[in-house]
Order: sequence, then structure tokens, then C-alpha cells
Amino acid sequence: MGNSFAHESVMLHEVVDWIAAHQPELIVDCTVGGAGHATALLNALPDSQLLALDRDSEAVRVARERLSRFGERAQVYHARFSQLETVLGVNVGRVGALVADLGVSSHQIDTASRGFSFRFSGDLDMRMDRTSGQSAREVVASVDAATLATAIKELGEERHARRVARAIKAERPTTTEELAAIVRRNVPAARDGLDPATRTFQAIRMLVNDEVGELERLLLAIPKVLADGGIAVFISFHSLEDRSVKRALRDAAQGCICPPVIGGCVCNNRPSLEILTRRVVRPGSDEIARNPRAASARLRAARRLERTR
Repeated sequence: MGNSFAHESVMLHEVVDWIAAHQPELIVDCTVGGAGHATALLNALPDSQLLALDRDSEAVRVARERLSRFGERAQVYHARFSQLETVLGVNVGRVGALVADLGVSSHQIDTASRGFSFRFSGDLDMRMDRTSGQSAREVVASVDAATLATAIKELGEERHARRVARAIKAERPTTTEELAAIVRRNVPAARDGLDPATRTFQAIRMLVNDEVGELERLLLAIPKVLADGGIAVFISFHSLEDRSVKRALRDAAQGCICPPVIGGCVCNNRPSLEILTRRVVRPGSDEIARNPRAASARLRAARRLERTR
């Protein structure tokens, strides 16, 4: 089982460098996947404990196997971002470092039966957690055309969203092949060679897994779960994720929000985070050459400021 979950962790050295510099006692890996980041962090920080979670039960099983050699230093939970505070329990406010490698793992994409990719024939599933929720087939069948079009436009940034949504509702696809064929008939070929189905598959996947909502809940929890001086590191893979992370970190780093016309501060708003990456960090050319899927990765980091006593 352990060797069947193939996934190369993106920006591994950068994540370890950022976190190791802070020597955290407790590390949280919010997307443990194949345990690449988790293993590297535990190796680099022998005095640290790691708490990991993933919404994919298969990833949880694999991570537990791969991290078993660290004994009690590593604990892995089957949980979503929105369940982080529950998983932490008494450790809320004690997290020295947190990493979230967002998006879909290579294993999920490359496993045909998961239904994430138009490159493989499989059932239209797309659930990151196959133990709960509706599959992509059920979701596209249950929502109306307007709702589906909005999702495809906003989550996939697809200009032809209404046309695609109407066609999907009319033809009711049940497999990845059928969905891809529908999109390709309704979206012109891109000059950059991007498959016309890419944006729609992304949008439906994000809709099925409530990825925007889960990310927003995680971002809101960061100032609460981090210890004073604790660091949070996020790796995003598309513009929607990166904009959400950038906006949340910026808002948490902001002080007074009173309009200038007031002439003073009455909001008493204090920043909770300090942004450590003034400019987004990107993978090096060597990593991209070795792992082309890393090309779209964007890393941002922030540090928890001391709480007022």
C-alpha cells in the first residue's frame, strides 16, 4: 500500500527551510498526502512532534504506514481543514508551524477510478473523501444549469461556462470521457495547447469538494491555532487558491481599518500575522524540469504575532 501512493512533494526544500528556521515543537501538516513534507520535516527536526490530517482516507492509510517509524512523534487523522481545531483540541494556540500543500495529489489525478482527470477513463467521482458526500456525477445532475454555469465560470474561470453547463445538463455525463467530450465540443481549442476540458474539470472538482469553503475556514483558523511566533506556509496551484491565501494573510496583517476621515482609531483592530513572503516564492527551474506539475506552485508564508495580554 505504501509504495502505491506515488506523489512528489512540491517545493520540499523550501518548506523545510522555512519551518526548520523556527524550530517548532508542534508541526501541523494539513494535507499529508504521501507524507513527503511530513517525513522531511520529522527528519530535519528530531525534537518536533507532527500532527497530520487529510480528507482522503487512502492518503491517511499510506501516511500512517510511512510515518510509523517515527512512533508517537507522528499522528495522522482523517479530517478536513474545517475540522482542524477539533483535531487539535488542547493544542489550539500551540502550533509552532503549519503547512498546507493545496490542490489535488498526483496519486488522485493518476488513479482512473477517482475520476479527477480527463486523461483517463473512469466514473465521474472526483471526491477527495470517497467515504462521504456526492460524486461529481451526482452533483452535476442535482444542480440547475445556472448554478453549474456560475461554478464553472468562477471556479474554472471558463469564458464559455453557460454553454458548457447547458450541454452537461442536457447530456448528463457519467464518466470522465463523456464529460471531457461534452466540454471539447463546446469550448474552442486554446492557442496555448491547454485541453479545453481543463477548466471545467477543475471547477467541478472544486465544487464537489467545497475547496473554496474549506480553504477559507482554514485561513480563518490560522491566527487562532498558531502559537505566538508560529509560522504558516501555504502552497497554491492556481490563481483562485493563491488569491484567497494572499487576501487572508493581508487582512490578518492589517492594523487599523478605520476610514481616514475619522481622524483616529476606534476599531482597535490589531494585526495577528506578519507576512514573511512579500513576494510569492516559486519553484526553481531544476524542480520544474524534474516535476513539471510544480510549475504552477506558489508559496506564501506568515508568522503569528504576539497576542496582547
